[in-house]
Amino acid sequence: MEFGLFYFANAEEHQQGYELLVAGARFADRNGFSAVWTPERHFHEFGGIYPNPAVTGAAIAAVTEHVAIRAGSVVAPLHNPIRIAEEWSVVDNLSGGRAGIAFASGWHAGDFVFSPGRYHDRRADNVAALEQVRRLWRGESVTVPDGVGNPVEIRTLPRPVQAELPVWLTTSGSIESFESAGRLGVNVLTHLLGQELADIEQKVKAYHAAWHEAGHTGRGHVSLMIHTYLGTDRAAVKEVVREPFSQYLLSSFDLIARAVGRTGSTETAGDIAALTDADRRFLIDAAFDRYFRTNGLFGSVEDGVEICGGLQDAGVDELACLIDFGVDSKLVLDGLDRLGELRQAWTQKVPAAAN
Repeated sequence: MEFGLFYFANAEEHQQGYELLVAGARFADRNGFSAVWTPERHFHEFGGIYPNPAVTGAAIAAVTEHVAIRAGSVVAPLHNPIRIAEEWSVVDNLSGGRAGIAFASGWHAGDFVFSPGRYHDRRADNVAALEQVRRLWRGESVTVPDGVGNPVEIRTLPRPVQAELPVWLTTSGSIESFESAGRLGVNVLTHLLGQELADIEQKVKAYHAAWHEAGHTGRGHVSLMIHTYLGTDRAAVKEVVREPFSQYLLSSFDLIARAVGRTGSTETAGDIAALTDADRRFLIDAAFDRYFRTNGLFGSVEDGVEICGGLQDAGVDELACLIDFGVDSKLVLDGLDRLGELRQAWTQKVPAAAN
């Protein structure tokens, strides 16, 4: 199993968030981690420092030599696929061939101010963009209308270092999306928010089945985003992460309320808005206890080895360890040393996991 770092939600002062990004990337590069992932997020305190993963990817390229640099994810329906291919080819060149992209359809209607009118067809648009970017990356041409409506044939520049772009399809958990990734012959990026480990195992099996039925070679690659903080013992870690992770979960209430309101689900939006502060806190406390027990990489290094065993049994190939969910940056960096110890301990326990 591979270990990468995933950035998603830093709520600290912006400069501190970027300092954590660079420090973590350097750590990952020195310590044999597989990748550093940065997201595309807009218009919210949690995550708003990451509006463009190509920009953060270029910054990571400048301070690293080995680690893969990945978008987790590009919300493809918000952009012209030609532009995605151009930007990420720059990242590939700056990094000497280490770029990769997870493609996501998006879920929040408010984000589609960048691309009005594409919200309802976003899933089909996402797959179409993924395929077009792959073609452009290989050096193929596409024919598109120019500014006065005339068809023009274009190829993108600069040419990338990698002949083939490493591609993931991002899924929040539907088995159909796992199967779609298998048919397309691309990797999967998913998470444990709203999914159980047993669910992941069944979906990975469906992904592999679709992959082989489509005639692709190999078996694909499943990357799992997982909230991560390791310490000396599980009880101490629980107290460190309790409040920041609870605030992280609490922020989702606001996002969900905005999202359902924009899509016309007034009854659901009203239900969320009607919750009292005490109601919200009760739900968050229950959610925190559940996620801490079963859906995160929390505890000691020894706890982490046990958790990794269950994830590998479920078919996960890579842990994309989300580290910036609100824990103080100094503690996060201290925790990276223990995450490095976990990677080494897992490699010694399962030598094939290092390959």
